[in-house]
Amino acid sequence: MTDRRAGSVGNRRVTIDSDRRARPTQLVVPARSRKKLEKVSQSHDAEETPSPVPSPLTAMSEAASPPVAKRRWRRSWRSPLTRRILALNTLVLLIPVFGLLHLTQYQSSLIGSELDSLRIQARAFSLSLANSAVVTAQVGEEQLVPDQARSLMRVLLAETGVRARLFAETGGILADSYVLSGPGGQVQMIELPPPEDGIPMTWMGRHLDRLVNWLPGQDNFELYTEASKQHSDDYMEVEKALKGDSPGMVRQDRSSHLVLSVAVPVQRYRRILGALMLSTGGSSIEAAVRDRRIDILMVCGVALGMTILISLYLAGNIARPLVRLAEAADRVRYGKGRQYEIPDFTSRRDEIGELSGALRDMTEAMWNRLDAIEGFAADVAHEIKNPLTSLRSAVETVARIEDPSQQKRLMAIILDDVQRLDRLISDISDASRLDAELSRAHTESVDVGRLLDALVEVHRATASEGGPRFQVEVSDNRPLVVQGIEGRLGQVLRNLISNAITFSPPDGLIRLHAERNDNDIVLSISDEGPGVPEGKLEAVFDRFYTERPKSEKFGTHSGLGLSISKQIVDAHGGKIVAQNRYNGSGEVTGTCFKITLPAEEA
Repeated sequence: MTDRRAGSVGNRRVTIDSDRRARPTQLVVPARSRKKLEKVSQSHDAEETPSPVPSPLTAMSEAASPPVAKRRWRRSWRSPLTRRILALNTLVLLIPVFGLLHLTQYQSSLIGSELDSLRIQARAFSLSLANSAVVTAQVGEEQLVPDQARSLMRVLLAETGVRARLFAETGGILADSYVLSGPGGQVQMIELPPPEDGIPMTWMGRHLDRLVNWLPGQDNFELYTEASKQHSDDYMEVEKALKGDSPGMVRQDRSSHLVLSVAVPVQRYRRILGALMLSTGGSSIEAAVRDRRIDILMVCGVALGMTILISLYLAGNIARPLVRLAEAADRVRYGKGRQYEIPDFTSRRDEIGELSGALRDMTEAMWNRLDAIEGFAADVAHEIKNPLTSLRSAVETVARIEDPSQQKRLMAIILDDVQRLDRLISDISDASRLDAELSRAHTESVDVGRLLDALVEVHRATASEGGPRFQVEVSDNRPLVVQGIEGRLGQVLRNLISNAITFSPPDGLIRLHAERNDNDIVLSISDEGPGVPEGKLEAVFDRFYTERPKSEKFGTHSGLGLSISKQIVDAHGGKIVAQNRYNGSGEVTGTCFKITLPAEEA
């Protein structure tokens, strides 16, 4: 049987809030670490002048956690996270910018407008040629006169920058506005490119055009070539014009500059006498497209600068707190003492704030756990010291006396102390293993109503005459099923039933009740005993606190029963409380232990 009243020992008491209760933890030292400690101990024993030996907890922590080189943290702007944020944001901006630099639709609209303008000029010029440069031969056949066509070309195309070529019906070239006849023969004119606006803009435009032309998706125009002796076969649009069409054509010269051309038929009274081809360079189109690209690049440059600044700010806002948290965790890890703490970023109200809060709670839980281990070790040492002191006194005394009866009494005391030590060490071992076992065990559906009935039947079958009576009330309106470990929940109920039996008077009544209250399962075990002293209703769950009936033999219980029960209930997400029962006149008529566990969801 285990007791139900565990509490503080002496003046020592560990107080921890309900969310972070101290739980005994078994300290396991690896074999390699134990060998290291033995070597250290032997080396100290071998020295003539003994040096101070560290405490066991310090030695075990140092042995279990070998020193690790301290990490060197990068600056936030050099961190991989900053580079990734910067690269992704820049890439997201540059992809649509490169798409805009194509300007294919804008360029196509400019080319279409230029071809329409050339076609209008060509039709007007062809009408002028049909009216002014056509003569009638002796046989009545109408022909184009090359000299008159050249003169008309010089007049009409002097300031336009457009090149005109006139092809005969047979395909031969009759006139070219870039070829003039003079006293020394024909003179070919070559149009010079317009003056450059400035070296920086020219360099930028040239390299920008080269970059854009290198990108996929650009229009690949036909290469413009010009034979020394031109013929209509060299130009597809001229061939179509001789058949009555008015096509346009876009080509590129060897310098990747556009050459636009339009050919229209020259006809008189519906008879096609030749074809007029007007061509011009695409410098104005290229300049317009280049200006738009430069505008896009300027806007992109401003947006890129803003993106970089925002990315650096965003990365710093993320990376800098993370670096500070990591450095603080390192200081807590390698620091001596508790003067270091995790920075508080919970005011950010984001994931980093949640991480900061979690790290602070984890650090606080770690310190609480260390305090609990230290307190548990001190309590264990205190509890073990009492029977050891009694055992030592009895052993020293039995060696000095010769009276057989007194020796027999001392041997009985020694045997009781040994049994008390054995029981105490067993309970301590169970308590120290409980935390690790609860964290590893798998939960299952447990019907606490049936479990309570089974335990009561066992006690009824083994009860002696004159023992307490049991009254079980299990509500069957709703299922009383929880998620938990059946063996440990049974241990809690056995402890409480055993305590109730211990404190119940002869033929006393022990009431056991189980019901479902909304989303909770409530279990209560009450007896008709003397109750718990005032002010000790919470202390009964402390370790090594014991208050047993006067008739019970001293040292029968270790004072860990209710502490272990509370630990098990807490691990299942429940709550256990102790209450005194009163009659109408305010007298204590017994004790009731109430357990509340979360019900399993249907």
